[in-house]
Amino acid sequence: MAMIRRQIKNIAFFGFADFKKTSRDYQEAFSIAQLLAKSDYTIVNGGGPGIMDAATQGAESVSGETLAITFSPQDAPGFEGRYLANRVDKEIRTSNYIDRMFKLLEHADCFIIFKGGSGTLSEWGTAWVLAKLYYPHHKPFILYGRQWHKIIATLKSSMKLRPVELKVFKIVDEENQIIPALIEFEKEMSEFDHSHCRICKDKAFMT
Repeated sequence: MAMIRRQIKNIAFFGFADFKKTSRDYQEAFSIAQLLAKSDYTIVNGGGPGIMDAATQGAESVSGETLAITFSPQDAPGFEGRYLANRVDKEIRTSNYIDRMFKLLEHADCFIIFKGGSGTLSEWGTAWVLAKLYYPHHKPFILYGRQWHKIIATLKSSMKLRPVELKVFKIVDEENQIIPALIEFEKEMSEFDHSHCRICKDKAFMT
C-alpha cells in the first residue's frame, strides 16, 4: 500500500473571541489544540483571546508549534485586537483586518471553525468559497460542534449550494473525531496529483 503524502501541517482555529477560560468551548478548543500539537501539527490563530488563546495555550502546554497572524487596530473599535497573553512561537504582523484574514488562510493547510460571531462567519465564508474555487487543490475545513448540522441543513434547504461545496468540509461533534477527519481529508486529497500544481506550490490563490 502506497504511503499517503501529508498535505496538512498547519491548522488554523477560528471562533468566538469572547469565550472565557472557564467555558466549555474554550476548554474544547484547548484540548483539541493539545491533541493536534501532540500529533505534530502546527497551530495557527489570530493572536486574540477566546478560541484563539485556547488554541495557543493548548498547543504550548505540550510544547507544540504555534503561529499567530495579528493586527493591532487603531481605528477599529469593534475588533478585539492583539491579546498579550496569547504568546506564540512566531508572530506575523499585518496592517489591517483583511490582510490578517488572508494571511491566516495562506499560512494554514486546514481550518477548524468553532462557534463564533460575524468575524468567524467571514473567515468561514472566505475559506469555503476558496475551497470551492480551487477544488481539488483546496484547503479543507472542519466545522466543530453539533450546531453545525442545523446550520448546514438550513443552508442546503434555503440557499443554492453546488455539490462540490459540500465535499470540502466535515462536521465533527467530538474531539476524538478530529484526527480521523484529517486522515480522511488526506486520503481524499491523495486521489489527485498535486506534484505539478501551481496553486499548491505557490499558493497562487493568495497572490
